[in-house]
Amino acid sequence: PNCMSGTQCVLCPAQRTCVTVLQNSVTMTSVELLYKNFGVLADAKDQAAQHETEYLEILSAVKGENNVKRLAAQFIPRFFKHFPNLSEQSLDAQLDLCEDEDSSIRRQAIKELPNLCKTNNDHLIRISDVLTQLLQTEDASELSVVTTALIALFKVNAIGTLNGLFSQILHGEETVRECAIKFLSSKLSKIPLEVMTREVEELLVTETRKVLADVTRDEFVTFMQILAGLQSLQTVSGRQQLVDLVVEQAELSKPFQADDSNCVDRLLDCIRQAMPLFSRNVQSTKFVAYVCTAVLPSLEAVTSTEDRDVRLEVLKLLAEMSPYCGDVGNDSLGNLYTCLLEYMPTPPAEEENEENGAPQSGAEPQLQFSYVECLMFAFHQTARKHPDFLTGDENADRLKDFRTRLQFFARGLQVYIKQLRLALQGKTGEQLKTAENKIKVVALRTTSNINVLIKDLFHNPPSYKSAVGLSWKPTTKPSGDHEGTKRPGSGPLETSPPKRAANRPKHSERSLYHPPGGKYSERVGRAPTGGEFNANQRGFGQRRGGWRGRGQGRGQW
Repeated sequence: PNCMSGTQCVLCPAQRTCVTVLQNSVTMTSVELLYKNFGVLADAKDQAAQHETEYLEILSAVKGENNVKRLAAQFIPRFFKHFPNLSEQSLDAQLDLCEDEDSSIRRQAIKELPNLCKTNNDHLIRISDVLTQLLQTEDASELSVVTTALIALFKVNAIGTLNGLFSQILHGEETVRECAIKFLSSKLSKIPLEVMTREVEELLVTETRKVLADVTRDEFVTFMQILAGLQSLQTVSGRQQLVDLVVEQAELSKPFQADDSNCVDRLLDCIRQAMPLFSRNVQSTKFVAYVCTAVLPSLEAVTSTEDRDVRLEVLKLLAEMSPYCGDVGNDSLGNLYTCLLEYMPTPPAEEENEENGAPQSGAEPQLQFSYVECLMFAFHQTARKHPDFLTGDENADRLKDFRTRLQFFARGLQVYIKQLRLALQGKTGEQLKTAENKIKVVALRTTSNINVLIKDLFHNPPSYKSAVGLSWKPTTKPSGDHEGTKRPGSGPLETSPPKRAANRPKHSERSLYHPPGGKYSERVGRAPTGGEFNANQRGFGQRRGGWRGRGQGRGQW
């Protein structure tokens, strides 16, 4: 209805009375009037609800001039709690100001949003949802205000804030999703510990599981880093929960597709994320068993590139996991042993050596020292749980063949170690920093490690007591200082009883193959570990979906 004056009226839903609002109130609402209404409401204190007309005039100010809007952005949250019947209208008015053309008005309105939830959380999820969408702003100062407001909202109600954030992560646009994940990654650690209760962290884990059903490579790494930082997951059971989550993402129940780069990279990424979690109490058995049974038999089918030896990456990760695995079973151990033998050739026939004098160039087997270090280390770690694998009565021929290969490999290894030591002898610290010498240093560590392992395995019966530090891992102490570590010997490996030494040809007369040139992988130590990799490498698109086979049209990981 219209009043007698002909001006439009608004029907108040609470008092069911006719409150006159002039059609030109947008222009007539002045700064003075707002201050007057503010004074009335402030003086009324707990009785402010009796002055609804004044509050409505403040709400109408969101359509006024900039200076009026700026005041309204502060006054609406101030008295919001006194007018629950106008909560929807008040929230809409405040959100209108958050979208104003004037950046200063937007920042003021955004800053005040958490104050709407201090006494009533009914609108908290919606406000969290809105703030999450506002994270996509390109205005740096405005982004800072949005971030601060979200953190403040966490302190009001962390569970509701997380629900709003994950609503956008799961169902929002790609840009908003990326901004929300970035916020969690960079700002969650700044939330006070008393706010991040166990209940809040459990919700975070639950929602993350939903997100991981459809993620990109970068997103997976980010969420694993977020979860790894939660206080409730720092226990053994918490770390095991994280490993189980990674196992689920790795899809170890599915066949390994060696010719599918996405399948290979997914497995490698999952292992890298699980690696820091492994310990004696949180074992890597599932991953080690899967690599041994599903990956190693088809390792040659894994495609590498000029700048990336993917097969070596697989073997390095296997070696790093092996100290933390339990009993992987004879089948897995057998596959690992078979793969090791492929890179440990048998010696040439004596007749050929005698006829030809010394081996012709290219006649000797190509030795891959980097591969052998990984495989032999992994075998050394896993076989100790199955000593009968080599020493059982039914495995006598296996042990004899293995010792023959170890002996032959050790002979050439000593020559290569000697040459490396001569090449590095007398080099200063600066000289050792050159690319060529760095490769030689790592090569020396690689061959020395193999030498220690061969000595252990050549014992009768084979021993598994020596400890070595993998060549590509950073050294924290000088070699040999670790407890239980044997210093690599510089002399030849004693492979025969002393009483037979007189019947063997002199060292200078033996037909040793020439040191393998170019057979040591120059890419050693460069395989990505942890979260370090190119997010856009090898066909990993900017969209989600391929990693879990879901999210039609969202590309592949």
